[in-house]
Amino acid sequence: MDKEILEKGDRLHKEGFNCAEAVLRIVADEWDIRDRFIPRVATGFGGGLGRQGYICGALSGGVITIGLRYGRDMGGDTAARDKSYAMVRKLFKRFREEFGSVHCRELVGVDLTTPEGLERLKAIWQERCARFIVRTAETVLELTGS
Repeated sequence: MDKEILEKGDRLHKEGFNCAEAVLRIVADEWDIRDRFIPRVATGFGGGLGRQGYICGALSGGVITIGLRYGRDMGGDTAARDKSYAMVRKLFKRFREEFGSVHCRELVGVDLTTPEGLERLKAIWQERCARFIVRTAETVLELTGS
């Protein structure tokens, strides 16, 4: 596990950023992308889409970063779309193989819509979520050759 990425993820978490925002910031920083929409475009993806426990926020952040690198600007650009889709499938496959699920609720084992769940997450964040952030950022950088 990349120590520098782990330290960045930990620092971003301590600053209050969610998993999706952290992955986006880590990778965008690595690519030297500065934009006023980073990390705000990822905010709603935290906690599995607004703390609903669906797709892991770190994984969603990874998908957003793939869009930064390979996304399309014109609807007819099917080559860019197909490249993005292929990269997303690879990212999901690696994540699922490593962690057994892509769903936040299954990965952390708590209900983030409750105060109790949020409190429990504080205790397990470093053990679980930090790993999801680091591995997702590492995987995106590996897949993109960065």
